[in-house]
Amino acid sequence: MLRKNMVNVRARVPFKVGLKSNIPADLLSFNGLESGKEHVAVIFKDADKTTAPLVRMHSECLTGDVFHSSRCDCGEQLDETIEKMGELGGIILYLRQEGRGIGLYNKIDAYKLQSEGMNTYEANNHLGFGDDLRDFSEAAYMLKALGLTEIRLVTNNPKKIRELSENGINIVEVVGTKAHVKDGNESYLKTKASHGHHRFNFEN
Repeated sequence: MLRKNMVNVRARVPFKVGLKSNIPADLLSFNGLESGKEHVAVIFKDADKTTAPLVRMHSECLTGDVFHSSRCDCGEQLDETIEKMGELGGIILYLRQEGRGIGLYNKIDAYKLQSEGMNTYEANNHLGFGDDLRDFSEAAYMLKALGLTEIRLVTNNPKKIRELSENGINIVEVVGTKAHVKDGNESYLKTKASHGHHRFNFEN
């Protein structure tokens, strides 16, 4: 539920964007998120003051974002988005939904099962979880708290498009990311494309 004064603190911080350092961006915290999760927004070039800004909802991935694991493409997608938004402006909603919503420890359990031959969805299902437990309704509330109801969404994932639309966000354009294929993740990406219907162009 959208509440008044949902934006809590807005702090200007320097970012490294590509080879450039000290690129200013605003880091925002929020009040009243019903999940209790500490989701944040990162805003480049005051994009919340523009019409239909670029927006990416990026779910936390410790192994990919921080440790650059070859199991997934999360870190590369985040880096690509930061570089694009550092140049063009945009908003990253960094959502604390590790492992498609199952949490870090369960994700490590799923990694073990993947090492034994299961794909990413089979592993989550074997542990008793659905394919994707992430909820993007709070991301819609965050955008509305910034005064935004029209965006250009950076994603390959139809679930994100569907859930934002269902929560009152008009997506005027979908901007895909590259298929970041590397040793260790090609099967993972092809499974996301075939099972999760993610839109990848494997020729780029």
